[in-house]
Amino acid sequence: RLQSVLREGAARGEQTLLLCDNEGQAQRLEEILEAGKGIPAGTQVAIGSLDGGFLLPRATPPLRVFTDHEIFRRSRRLRRGRRFRGAVSLESLSQLTPGDYVVHMDHGVGRFTGMEKLELGGEEFELLAIEYAGGEVLRVPVYRLDLVERWVGGDDEAKPPQVHKIGGKRWKTLRRKTEEAIEKMTVELLELYARREAASGYAFGPDTRWQKEMESSFLYDDTPDQRTATTDVKRDMESERPMDRLICGDVGYGKTEIAIRAAFKAIQDGKQVAVLAPTTILAEQHRHTFDERLADYPVRIGALSRFRTPKETAAIVEDLEAGGVDIVIGTHRLLSQDVIFNDLGLLIVDEEQRCGVKHTERLKQLKSSIDVLTLSATPIPRTLYLSLSRIRDLTVIRTPPRDRMPIITHVLPWSDGLVSEAIHRELDRGGQTYLLHNRVETIHTAAERIRTLVPEARVDVAHGQMGANELDRIMTAFVDGEVDVLVASAIIENGLDVPNANTLIVDRADRFGLSQLYQIRGRVGRSDRRAYCYLITPDGITEDARKRLRVLEHYTELGSGYSVALRDLELRGAGNLLGADQSGFAHVVGIDAYLRLLERTVKRLQEAETGGTDHPEPEISLAGSAYLPESYIDDSGQKLHLYRRLSRIRRSGEVEELRAELVDRFGPIPDEVARLLDAATLRLLGKG
Repeated sequence: RLQSVLREGAARGEQTLLLCDNEGQAQRLEEILEAGKGIPAGTQVAIGSLDGGFLLPRATPPLRVFTDHEIFRRSRRLRRGRRFRGAVSLESLSQLTPGDYVVHMDHGVGRFTGMEKLELGGEEFELLAIEYAGGEVLRVPVYRLDLVERWVGGDDEAKPPQVHKIGGKRWKTLRRKTEEAIEKMTVELLELYARREAASGYAFGPDTRWQKEMESSFLYDDTPDQRTATTDVKRDMESERPMDRLICGDVGYGKTEIAIRAAFKAIQDGKQVAVLAPTTILAEQHRHTFDERLADYPVRIGALSRFRTPKETAAIVEDLEAGGVDIVIGTHRLLSQDVIFNDLGLLIVDEEQRCGVKHTERLKQLKSSIDVLTLSATPIPRTLYLSLSRIRDLTVIRTPPRDRMPIITHVLPWSDGLVSEAIHRELDRGGQTYLLHNRVETIHTAAERIRTLVPEARVDVAHGQMGANELDRIMTAFVDGEVDVLVASAIIENGLDVPNANTLIVDRADRFGLSQLYQIRGRVGRSDRRAYCYLITPDGITEDARKRLRVLEHYTELGSGYSVALRDLELRGAGNLLGADQSGFAHVVGIDAYLRLLERTVKRLQEAETGGTDHPEPEISLAGSAYLPESYIDDSGQKLHLYRRLSRIRRSGEVEELRAELVDRFGPIPDEVARLLDAATLRLLGKG
């Protein structure tokens, strides 16, 4: 049909321009035309983005423009330029205010009292003051700020940590036990890595034309991190060593697309793929996504979950063993002993930490000889990434999709007028709404209230105690746009991807943890539409709950789950990736201090293997003051951030980069700052 339209236009003397969003799509279109009767005269394929095509009949010659979205009959996705390449978090130390708790790696937990200036022999220095038990004050030189971490605890932040005593035994004992636990875990990881390095598995072939075509049909432009992750996974799969790669990324950052590409690559070599999801809802969502993305290809996809009847389940299990199913998606039912694969080549695990102990052991058996790709929506702290990347194949996706916008978040008391207005606004633009009400006993009452407030809306209810068939029917109707308002329990927390749903109302938001709320908020804002989140709370909630909700209200920027390092979300990240036995230590010593100890332990163990040594920190004395004066930088948070960067510099080139950045941001460098930078360079030289 396209060929005939193009040839008819060429016969009339018209020029035709076919606009594609990206290089891959352009190549795909050229291949399709070449496979027909070739690209007609006067037709050109180019890269560009328009909302729709047009005709200029009076141009010389007449010009027709078509977009790839019109040609392939897909919905239009507008591309917006991003203001940021990717949000990068400030070091948590730069957010310190007097009274906050900090951890000195040699002395333990104390209370930050502020920055102080000290004059010695006519020279001025700036120091960070920490108060310990008994009123003792430790003053830390700015070049040793690498020894200080902000104390970030767990869920119960209303309970402050116990302040240690300078030189006391309690901190030394706690630190020793933490280091021993970390070392045990790290040694196990290193041994596992060594065994995997020695093992031989199946080496998948290079990309086929089908692979390139399927990837080019992705509706969105890949983010740089998505491209990196795709390359990493393919390289692992084409290697003879069994893959065991972990991909971490914020909610809605495109991890599933990478999994689909890996699965498609595997089945082209005749291998089967298993996709393990933690919940029935997420398993069904994955099935729907895989079906949609691979609909144009002869791929047989089956699902095992409580949404399937015993007869359907038996048929899928039988087909799996016979090789009649290419991709099977399911919950822990996949790990049952009666599920036998004909030729399993790839296992994709979504949120492995949610598996029970018994299931984890079964996973280990499966992992021994096949390629494994693990997905996690938990953003992980940078230090944890640096540490684990030395002992585990790890890819982090930090850049959000280009057409995503921050979610506007409000913390408000319940108001019938507010709820009605929010739902009506979403209905007026053809969208859908979630109302999260996490009490099954009163969820139908809440739904009736919504029906009264917005009588024209199609309202339905979903919760975990419903029958599988009923729940499946309701969720499918919501995904298909047949339900306007879904009144649901926290069952929607994981995996539900409905781009048309962009208003979320959370009733009694004070009853949720910060990380859980963050995950729930990720159910909206999954398209190029502005999304709204209303956190409904009664009067008189605790100060801790209020503070937790304000964090979500203030930090709505894309990637904030990673870059702002939401307190218990960050702790949850460490707990998930390192195991429950480790998260207890992380809570006691503070997550940042725990990660520092982890980094040191990994480095020490690796140096023991290679024979490397870590040199002690030299003491540098210069004639003249060396600090950042208020006349140059007056913001204390910025100063702390820069001091921290200086204390962590490991090569002389970084000092010069920082010098250039200071000149660019704050102007010509005064003598005090020049001496501070020179001292950092001398310290590096002294360390060798």
